[in-house]
Amino acid sequence: MFRDLGLIDYQEAWDYQEQLFQETVDRKFQNRKLPEAEQKPTQNYLLFCEHPHVYTLGKSGKREHLLVSEQELKDLKATFYPINRGGDITYHGPGQLVGYPILDLDHFFPDIHKYLRYLEEVFIKVLADYGLKGERSDGETGVWFDVGTPKARKILALGVRASRWVTMHGWAFNVNTDLSYFGHIVPCGIYDKEVTSLKRELGHPVDMAEIEAKAKQYFCEIFEVELI
Repeated sequence: MFRDLGLIDYQEAWDYQEQLFQETVDRKFQNRKLPEAEQKPTQNYLLFCEHPHVYTLGKSGKREHLLVSEQELKDLKATFYPINRGGDITYHGPGQLVGYPILDLDHFFPDIHKYLRYLEEVFIKVLADYGLKGERSDGETGVWFDVGTPKARKILALGVRASRWVTMHGWAFNVNTDLSYFGHIVPCGIYDKEVTSLKRELGHPVDMAEIEAKAKQYFCEIFEVELI
């Protein structure tokens, strides 16, 4: 099922994810106790949204990668959440397409690394539609430009959680994002590479609805799933 949540508070979206995630995990646990004929299939979800200014810190992240005080956060009209996904610190805000797939990977493949590569491929294809070459960087998740050069810069961040092969959290794709907010963190714990946006790369804003349509299309193609 596909749901566009629009501009939504981070905590509200997180709570909704947790609800869908837990329902899916519980269904899988219950199915294990039932004969196959009585088992109920799990649902797959893809949530799209944008968030007000917020910084989130993954389980492997360092608190010192947030470079501002609580008062400075208030001045920036931003919030901060330590959360249960993988990865370090990142920023979400208006003009950024955030996607939260809640998938039962037993319907696809029980392989988190492959799952991350598939998510990256969605946006490599989106970027190609705009004449841009998105790339992977060895040892680093996400999608980048000019990998292996001093101009290397990141446009897509990934951070996921999985339990019983059910996923939550997901991606942040910078479309028309205010990149100045990344100056207040060490993005994804990486000191020596920039963050960029589609607007910056193209030199003009991009329609968010257009990006959402492309991301949904390629997601469904790559994962071979129908989401209505």
